[in-house]
Amino acid sequence: MKHHSKIVLIGMPGSGKSTLGKLLAKQLNFDFYDLDEEIVRAEGMEIPKIFLSKGEGYFRKLETKVLAALLEKESSFLLSTGGGAPCYNENMELINQRGISVYLEVSVSELLKRLTKNEADKRPMFQGLDTAEISQKLYDLLTEREEFYQKAKIKLSGDDITTEFLISELMTYFRN
Repeated sequence: MKHHSKIVLIGMPGSGKSTLGKLLAKQLNFDFYDLDEEIVRAEGMEIPKIFLSKGEGYFRKLETKVLAALLEKESSFLLSTGGGAPCYNENMELINQRGISVYLEVSVSELLKRLTKNEADKRPMFQGLDTAEISQKLYDLLTEREEFYQKAKIKLSGDDITTEFLISELMTYFRN
């Protein structure tokens, strides 16, 4: 059986998973998937609507189902997850069994800068919050999620992680 690389980016909202993921997938000539977009496609409903009409519990089960299906694919790809995806239903273990997890660790101050008001409103958990509330929410989320993120096979820290840096870390990982 041919070996396929499944690179899974994890981290906080605003850490650059989708942005970096698309660039890296292009450079590696891999397919790119965004877990949230795949959930929307599977459910035929935007994520805020899923949360509102069916609740977070339903969403998290759906997220795990879509994640597992993606990780079963017989091809190399890069997957960007939602910030909470690794923290539920043993998803982090699933990711590490079937893929190479990469934690993009970005400071809360940088995340806050990136989550401008316009961007925050697109994300259900930040809707209607002011800057101070978004900042507090980010600290709280990071505190809850850090133990899961730390299980990643590769951890990259910094407020300016580049695709070049990510590629060099992946090459180091593959060599070892």
